[in-house]
Amino acid sequence: MLTQIITILILVSIIGCILYGRRLIKTEKVDAVFGNPERAKGGTHWIIVGSSAILFVWLYYSWDIAKGFYPKSANELCQVAKINESLLGLKYQFPIKEREFKSTSIIKIENKNLQKISKEIKNSKDLNSQQKTVLIGFVNKTGQLIPLLTKDNLMEMETKQKIEGITEKINLLIENFKKPDYPFETEEELKNRLQAVKEQGGWGITTVSAGTGSIENTFEVPLIPATDRGLKFNAAAEELKVIDEEFFKLRNHNPQFKNSVKKIKDEIKAYRAGLDDSEEVASTYAKNIVKITRRIEFASIYPPNALNKMQKAIIEFDNLQKSEQGGLRIIDMLLFPAGTIVSSGTSCSEQGSGRWLPKPSDTLNKFILMSKPSVGYKNIPLLWVDMMDVSKIIGFILPDWIADVLPGEYPIHNNDGVVKQNFKGKVLKIVTGDFKLFKIPVPYGHIWDSFLRVFLGLVFGIIIGVPLGLFMGLNRFAKGFFDPLIELYRPVPPLAWAPLIISVLGIDNTGKVFLLFMVSLSIMIISARAGASGTQLSKIHAAHSLGASKKQILRYVIFPNSLPEILTGIRVAVGMCWGTLVAAEFLAGTTGIGFVENVAKKYFQYEVIWITIFIMGMLGLLFDVTLRKIIDKTIPWRGKG
Repeated sequence: MLTQIITILILVSIIGCILYGRRLIKTEKVDAVFGNPERAKGGTHWIIVGSSAILFVWLYYSWDIAKGFYPKSANELCQVAKINESLLGLKYQFPIKEREFKSTSIIKIENKNLQKISKEIKNSKDLNSQQKTVLIGFVNKTGQLIPLLTKDNLMEMETKQKIEGITEKINLLIENFKKPDYPFETEEELKNRLQAVKEQGGWGITTVSAGTGSIENTFEVPLIPATDRGLKFNAAAEELKVIDEEFFKLRNHNPQFKNSVKKIKDEIKAYRAGLDDSEEVASTYAKNIVKITRRIEFASIYPPNALNKMQKAIIEFDNLQKSEQGGLRIIDMLLFPAGTIVSSGTSCSEQGSGRWLPKPSDTLNKFILMSKPSVGYKNIPLLWVDMMDVSKIIGFILPDWIADVLPGEYPIHNNDGVVKQNFKGKVLKIVTGDFKLFKIPVPYGHIWDSFLRVFLGLVFGIIIGVPLGLFMGLNRFAKGFFDPLIELYRPVPPLAWAPLIISVLGIDNTGKVFLLFMVSLSIMIISARAGASGTQLSKIHAAHSLGASKKQILRYVIFPNSLPEILTGIRVAVGMCWGTLVAAEFLAGTTGIGFVENVAKKYFQYEVIWITIFIMGMLGLLFDVTLRKIIDKTIPWRGKG
């Protein structure tokens, strides 16, 4: 129901905003000339159109719209896929899916192989004339086997009767399939099936293990037929499977053919037994002729018109099952783009964009489950809030040596086993957080860990990189001394540093934060240096003329002029830090978004992979939007100089 409402709202939003935008263009007076940044401001309705279009494409190509409006369509298509799978083997024998009969294809291939080996034998320089004569004789006898299978008068009556029996079974299935109450299910069978359908759940249901609380399984497509139409196709598929197995066990072997095959095999076997080691080439050719003989023996070769009635029955049933699908075919064409539901053995699965593009509803459901501490991902939630006592935070911030430097001794117990606290003991309790105050919400989880790592690495890079970059842009010594060091490590990809840093500093947060610091440091230094060296000289001269000191020039002229470059550098550094963090968490880590994606990749958990991609995009967008607001507030003069 939620997917239906969202889909309708998206369509209404797109159509409404487009109409509003077209109306606004006609009525709005724009005084700004082309190229003026003012022309690009506003346009919230176009933002809604773009965002809604992306979400609609996701809903459509992930088949979530099909799931929302027709939740049982996948189950019905699964039963249809079972019929198509059962029919595939039968159709393969006839010019239905193929261009010609399977018998015709086999005959053409084996005749070509016989001609090829005959030509090789005649042109071989390693064979004498006697060997060539004998081997060519074997080739000719093998070629004479095919007519023994394609002549109608040689075909055994038992084989004809079996073909007629199979054809009658298909015709009977056609008659039953037309009936609305097929497969004639009893009330008890109906009750058992509905109970099984209830237990198997719906399309894309995620189950959680009761013991561990972890995500256990996701049923891609429920297998047991949930509708009357699905039951009808499932029953027909079961009958077709039996017919298919019976037909493929059938061989058109008459006595004359059997005797000829046995005679050729015995002659070649005796011939090879009489050859010595110097006649290995002749033995190899004889062995290859036997292989062709065996392929003809085990092939399904019939007279040209022997299977006409069966072919007609198969085509009739195929057309019938397509017509019985009714509106399901339209749903399949319109709401299952770039694929459909396919059957393979005892299971059905999504084949197409719906397989690798998870549905928004399933993704949201899995995200909620992974965010809960009771489920999480590898026993850690994606993001949750825990109530933590402020004393723990105070104990983490304050160093323990504060209590140690106070005069006096720590309290000891008396003869009664009671410990009376003194001032030094009370201070120790405070600095170690061993007291109760009040609780505040504190976030934790994979998302929070990744967010903190990026934030800390970025902050340290700004604190050190910006002053150093300004210093290099204003001082000859600083530029000459630090520039080679910066340019030496800056071109090296962050992943090249990752193994070394993680090996030295460990796989905990220290190594990852330091790696992100290195990434952001070089970007911030270059941005600040470019901003400082790009300050207009006329502004500096004007400040000197007004009596400004060096500190005042730096604060009121150079630094404001460098801010656009610095803030742009921060935006670039954020993107680089996120990319580096995920790679670092791939290499080593037990928490974080990169760690989650790396584990999900190993187990082909597409929903989890898309969740991590979406989270990284949203966090990056959050950083970027925040920086845009800071830029608009701090440097409103940008672009107006």
